[in-house]
Amino acid sequence: MDYSIKVNEVRSEKETNIRGYATVVFGGAFKIDNVAILENKQTQQLFVAMPRYRTNERDTYNNAIYKDVCHPITAEFREKLYGDILNAYQQQVKERKGEPVKDSDVKEPEFSVRVMPYEREGSKIKGLASICLEDSFVINNVNIYQGKEADVFVTMPSSRTNKVDGKGDPIYKDVCYPVTKEFREKLYGEIVSTYNREREQKQERTGKEPEKGAAKEAAAKSKPAIDFKKKSSAKTR
Repeated sequence: MDYSIKVNEVRSEKETNIRGYATVVFGGAFKIDNVAILENKQTQQLFVAMPRYRTNERDTYNNAIYKDVCHPITAEFREKLYGDILNAYQQQVKERKGEPVKDSDVKEPEFSVRVMPYEREGSKIKGLASICLEDSFVINNVNIYQGKEADVFVTMPSSRTNKVDGKGDPIYKDVCYPVTKEFREKLYGEIVSTYNREREQKQERTGKEPEKGAAKEAAAKSKPAIDFKKKSSAKTR
């Protein structure tokens, strides 16, 4: 799968193990932001961490459990992708500028989607979807919302920013999203059509509307919080 990488080094006087953030674009069509480059303080080795969201689950110490918004599926692709991200960062440190690892002759990635329709009382969310890019990289927590009319629409995983809108409500920023209009229409169209098909099949099996609270996993928050400190000068979009 073709992809390009751009890295922003984080240089801060504050005590932090964050060394940079990377943006990955698959096939010039789908972008992943907020990929963190961290340093193990004990070994001083660098490692890559994908954006994460906070679940409603707790561990044995009552700490919140976080899960990756998106991640490589195979060990081979993970090693290659993470290796390229770290190489791009090391080049950034040396040259103090970011350059794509790959840039030309990119091919729009093939993809498949999985959709789970469900109803939750008081929520406009009608389903959850996941996207798999070429059997190598998966994006979770894609939401399907009810629109003003009968139509539904797709929203990508997002993180809360420090900004607010005119009403004082927090502004959210997509963590990953289609880059081109053509790929967005193709991807979102496939998600919506799969949602409609799955919903109809569920109605045929049960003879009624999808039950409320169909799955515990679907109760995850629609606006996942990224589990990293906000970067000050680095930009990922």
